[in-house]
Amino acid sequence: MIIFAFLIIHWYVSLFFQSIFHHRYAAHGFFTMSKFWERVFYVGCFISQGSSYISANAYGKMHRMHHAHTDTPEDPHSPTNSSNMLLMMWDTRNNYINVYTGKTKVKDTFTKNLPDWPSFEKYAHTFYARFIWIFIYILIYDEFATAWWQFLFLPFTILMGSFQGAAVNWWAHRFGYVNCKMNNTSKNILPIDFVFWGESFHNNHHANPTNPNNSLRWFEVDAGYQMMRFLNKIRIIKLKSIQVN
Repeated sequence: MIIFAFLIIHWYVSLFFQSIFHHRYAAHGFFTMSKFWERVFYVGCFISQGSSYISANAYGKMHRMHHAHTDTPEDPHSPTNSSNMLLMMWDTRNNYINVYTGKTKVKDTFTKNLPDWPSFEKYAHTFYARFIWIFIYILIYDEFATAWWQFLFLPFTILMGSFQGAAVNWWAHRFGYVNCKMNNTSKNILPIDFVFWGESFHNNHHANPTNPNNSLRWFEVDAGYQMMRFLNKIRIIKLKSIQVN
């Protein structure tokens, strides 16, 4: 039971930072925050994502490219460019590394107002740091797993951040319902999203990428947006005015 509790906590904490910091802050700039809190979020991402740590700066660039080139060959993480989810994860990983290292030339329009902490990422983004986190995960499983089959979840733990991003970007362009007809394959995965913090309302998001609230219909509750409202209320962040296309 301890391993499953660990998996659930790891899932939601990692998802919190990827949804709020990477997606809604770095990529879309839905809110502002002080440099102090920005660095707190950086550290939170590193702790929660661990071996699958993702640079918020590189993520922001890639996600902006995704919106500008959805479902085209220039889309850095579209299922239309890969035959299965695992292959898309690998292709996304390669595209991400090329963006992070500067091998891929990113247009200036995708590089404005991005968070950046090079001195921190010089450590957090190394193979050494990733191996340390993998070793920590192995120790956790060795200590708390009560059956051999529970170790089958270890790869999922190691790739947590990558899997979360791939799950939304694969499933939300393959399965679900559509509120807004668009010239892309974006869909809403779950009518009631208790799994992805509101990120599953992907069709809504593509239709209104400048709106911090991914909900459109009465039964759709965007937990990520509600969390942003709370963080705004306690003055950790400052939400910008809502813009709807």
